[in-house]
Amino acid sequence: MNCLIIGNGGWGTALGMTLAGNSHQVTVWGPFEEEIQAIREAGENIVYLPGVKIPSTLKWTSDPADVNDAELIVLVVPSRFVRSTLETFKPYLPENALIVSATKGLDEKTHHRISETAFDVLGRSICVLSGPSHAEEVARGVPTAVTVAGESSRELRKIQQTFSGKTFRVYTSDDVIGVELGGTLKNIIAVAAGIIDGMGLGDNSKAAIMTRGLAEMTRLGVALGANPETFSGLSGIGDLIVTCGSRHSRNRAVGERLGKGESLKEIMSGMKQVAEGVWNAKAARDLAREHNIEMPITEEVCAIVEEGKEPRQTLKDLMSRDPKAE
Repeated sequence: MNCLIIGNGGWGTALGMTLAGNSHQVTVWGPFEEEIQAIREAGENIVYLPGVKIPSTLKWTSDPADVNDAELIVLVVPSRFVRSTLETFKPYLPENALIVSATKGLDEKTHHRISETAFDVLGRSICVLSGPSHAEEVARGVPTAVTVAGESSRELRKIQQTFSGKTFRVYTSDDVIGVELGGTLKNIIAVAAGIIDGMGLGDNSKAAIMTRGLAEMTRLGVALGANPETFSGLSGIGDLIVTCGSRHSRNRAVGERLGKGESLKEIMSGMKQVAEGVWNAKAARDLAREHNIEMPITEEVCAIVEEGKEPRQTLKDLMSRDPKAE
């Protein structure tokens, strides 16, 4: 297939390499020509995926008009820029192209999921791809399994076939809400898990944060129409495990530095890549409040990143909540 990746970050690059490895024609778009030219010249995405040689078959562009009649379009830009990017590309998108979002996040103003934002802008449904899939490992051919969700079984089968290869396995689901929320909310829980690491606490504490975090994710998902079983799958607990525990996880790393006493401003000023859990904590908290869903861990992460609350006070407040049944 003729494929277009919208987003030249590490994840977009890794997905482009996956598709190219399956003998598809791939063009990767990025908004800054200087970054794109640097990738062309180095044969490596030095900023976002250093140390990984990129196949020469990948094409790179900063011109949204270079859609080139793409049959498959993969959206992989940070959640904060999804709406504006889609508005830029809207005049050029082929009507019959399959569109897949691999972005994990919420619209900070509307609290919409990415697929809802895409429908707002494009007036059409898209599919979503999520799961435990660090770009650093996918790009190096580490065996990985993810889930793609959508409304059309025909589209899902086509996307599954296009992405699946020797080291990249794709499962299908009809639960768009659950798959998207799993990939979004786990980033916030990963910030909390990182804080536990930074404070030097133990495995008990981290297991509690992850388990109760999963309960929060599931509660909100079910309230919004998701299948609770989705959160026991790759896009739920699978992604939660890898994001809370991996050295590659930016969200966990931010949390760890917060737990060690660094300020969020200091941390974020030195980061070139995105920590969606920081950006999305307030949107997730507000979405939960809109639906009267209790999410105490999300509330506390939001208080830390938005209001500067001390992590140790957060821990005390979580542990002193009224006793209840699991």
